[in-house]
Amino acid sequence: MRKIIKIAFIASVVSAACTVTAQENAETNDNHATSSFVKRQVAQNMSIGRAVKSIASNYPQETSSVVSTALDMYPDKYQEIIHAAISAQPMLTEDIVKIALEKEIASCTAIVKTAINAEPSYVDFVVTAAANSTPEELNEIVRVAVITEPDSADFIVQSLAQQHPNKIVDILGSAIGAVPLVGEYVVEALLAVFPNDAESVVSTAVRESGAQRDNVKRIIETAQNFGLDEKNIYKYAKEGGATDEEITAALREVSEQ
Repeated sequence: MRKIIKIAFIASVVSAACTVTAQENAETNDNHATSSFVKRQVAQNMSIGRAVKSIASNYPQETSSVVSTALDMYPDKYQEIIHAAISAQPMLTEDIVKIALEKEIASCTAIVKTAINAEPSYVDFVVTAAANSTPEELNEIVRVAVITEPDSADFIVQSLAQQHPNKIVDILGSAIGAVPLVGEYVVEALLAVFPNDAESVVSTAVRESGAQRDNVKRIIETAQNFGLDEKNIYKYAKEGGATDEEITAALREVSEQ
């Protein structure tokens, strides 16, 4: 009986090993096939970007593997590859960004900028994918994203804050520091999602907007329009460095509207 059990065990181990080997061989063959396919397309289309876009458009299910292979083959053409793939399959933006980041073919911020330029309407997918892959570069991701697509600053900040709620102050500070004019919009976006963090949101926004006093005024007005109590607004704005005159004038102006 022991001999039979031993033989059965050895057979199962051998079978498992054969299965793993078969899978590895299949993956290798798939990689070779994809590589050959990309090379043929490049030969026909003259550029890797046009090749990737053609394949992604006609075979969407192969987009991820084609992007991965193309980045391995032509790492110096990463901008062209990312732009082409996202343009062809914007719904796969997040996956494409993750693949590019895993390849480490360029800096995180360079990949973020390239992806946003390819499809600005998917900016929230780009920044969340980048921040989840490289959380240590969160502030730079915010800065580059807001500079690249300032009209979507509220979505950028809101998406990242929801993913990283303990980094609200850093995210807000980086966004306003990059493009001061977005202050009122990002404050409104954050107050809508994090009303309990109104103090840190308003005080941080006012502090980061210190060099632009008109922006400070608009942030105070935004806080009041959102429905915050005037007493609290006064306290939060003071913490951020606003003067008594600025706060009083902003609150009065909103009341008179």
